[in-house]
Amino acid sequence: MRRPLRKAAHLTWVWIRTAPGTYLWLAALFVTTVALHLMSPHLQEEFLRRRSTNLHQLSQNPVRVLITSAFWIDGGRWLPYAALYTVFHAPAEHWLGTRRWLAVAATAHIGATLISEGVLGWAIHQGRAHEAAGDTLDVGVSYALAGVVAVLTYRIAPPWRYPYGGAVVIFYGVPLFAGPDFTDIGHFSAVLIGLACYPLTRGRPRTPDLDTGAKRGVRTPS
Repeated sequence: MRRPLRKAAHLTWVWIRTAPGTYLWLAALFVTTVALHLMSPHLQEEFLRRRSTNLHQLSQNPVRVLITSAFWIDGGRWLPYAALYTVFHAPAEHWLGTRRWLAVAATAHIGATLISEGVLGWAIHQGRAHEAAGDTLDVGVSYALAGVVAVLTYRIAPPWRYPYGGAVVIFYGVPLFAGPDFTDIGHFSAVLIGLACYPLTRGRPRTPDLDTGAKRGVRTPS
């Protein structure tokens, strides 16, 4: 009984150790989520608003809010993200290597944020949205997640690649036809950015040899 448990613990540690970016990010989200739960609702909203990637904050501190917004979860539910990071981010980091995975996640987060807020700015200018929308609360990691979910399309060998990619596009695309908001535009933009990151996947194996990496104590090179 102890041997299977030790083996399971070892494999779990290898899985985590070979995706350091994913689990360091997840650990940071755990700390910030706990911090949010210790705040009053009013203080929590004001605190997140100052770290939000809305039009007001982007015009004042674009670099700061683009970075800090990726370390807070709106809603305070960490466990679902722990599962999603393990299912999507960790396999992507194993496959692409930390640097390429981070490039995909950062590009999706930043690119989708700028696109969605740019559309919102246009809507406000055209009178299609209220000016108060420029100061809405907008933090979180869902754009980066959507981009990584999309780039994993290229990890799957044909013909299964196409149903997976189609399902991703449909999942994020349907809200655009059912009363879309600017977050929906951001999510779909992140998916398109993830799919556009195909050049970063060239030369990467479709099935990473984690067993070999575990035996040697090394990661797939980035």
